[in-house]
Amino acid sequence: MKNLRFPLYLMLATLFASGFVACSSDDDEDPFAKKENTLAPAISQYVNNTVIATYKSLADASIRLYEAIGELKKDGGKTEANLTAAAQAWKDTRVYWERSEAFLFGAVADFGIDPHIDTWPLDEAAFEVALKTENSIKNMGAEGGDVWASEHLGVALLGFHGIEYILFKNGNIKSGNEITDKELIYAYAVAGDLRNQCVRLEVSWAGIDAVAAEKKSLVEDRELQVIPSNSPLSYGENMLTAGKAGSTYRTVTDAAEAIIAGCITISDEVGETKIGTAHRADDVNYIESPYSFNSKVDFVDNIISIENAYLGGVDPNKRGASVSDYIKSIDSELDTKIKNAITNAKAKINAIPFPFAQHYNSDEAGVAMDACGDLTAALEKVQEALRR
Repeated sequence: MKNLRFPLYLMLATLFASGFVACSSDDDEDPFAKKENTLAPAISQYVNNTVIATYKSLADASIRLYEAIGELKKDGGKTEANLTAAAQAWKDTRVYWERSEAFLFGAVADFGIDPHIDTWPLDEAAFEVALKTENSIKNMGAEGGDVWASEHLGVALLGFHGIEYILFKNGNIKSGNEITDKELIYAYAVAGDLRNQCVRLEVSWAGIDAVAAEKKSLVEDRELQVIPSNSPLSYGENMLTAGKAGSTYRTVTDAAEAIIAGCITISDEVGETKIGTAHRADDVNYIESPYSFNSKVDFVDNIISIENAYLGGVDPNKRGASVSDYIKSIDSELDTKIKNAITNAKAKINAIPFPFAQHYNSDEAGVAMDACGDLTAALEKVQEALRR
């Protein structure tokens, strides 16, 4: 028996030792490498299923908006049905733009697309001058009017809000007799430029060979820059290869920090600028989407952009790896705090009396500002956690 027991003891000892070594190896894994490996799938999910997915929807909606205004511009086109379709197309495009504002970096910043298509308030005086300038109307109405508008109209006349001004008044869709033919010439040219910039964003992140042929031809025909001047990579490829040679992100963690920095920027902007500027009476005319009364929808969509970026995807039923997963693994209380702050910010914005353009000084607007401030502070804690 002694001869049999000794090998048994030896075998058990060996097993325990190997188990101990394996556990020690896991426990002693380099914390930074572990963090990088955990965050890598979150970056992939973010690029493909948050950024590119949003920009694709934005580009598609902007094409439909351009086509809807084209229908209005035709002889006899100012029908109630066409006006309703154009107004809805504007709102649909607006949703995807506002849901992209948690990532106002990369192409949108490098190419100045944000101010180009979303400067507000509209310069109404300059708008009237543009409509009275026959040479401007002639050029906007000619082939390539979208390019002319991009190159000659200032940012206070381009983008969403010039089109909004033509289609809406006091929250209502204008009737056909309230919209002039010159205004539709202007709207069509500006909508064409808006479409160009939105398609440019999709191409910049997805890559020129990953988009529909129509979109590829559009950016090539207009010679729009879609990749950085200092890199052969698309913006999506640049982030997906974080930590590797050729990427501007030294580490995967740097890419994750960029995601959260984008969320912080828009959270602060919604509270302090979009709501706060008017609420504090710094400038009561500084109100986003005032003609359509779409302001509150814009604000909520901005918070949804944060939600999509943090939780990993635009479809709540198809979300994958995310920064939230990593934060939850190291500080579940902070992760819960972020999620609750997102929910609270949306609720408090929705509680502002409609329309914001007439209730910017309400107590509820002040409460919504505070809720956005709480979200900003919580996101800053996430940034600190990523740096640990």
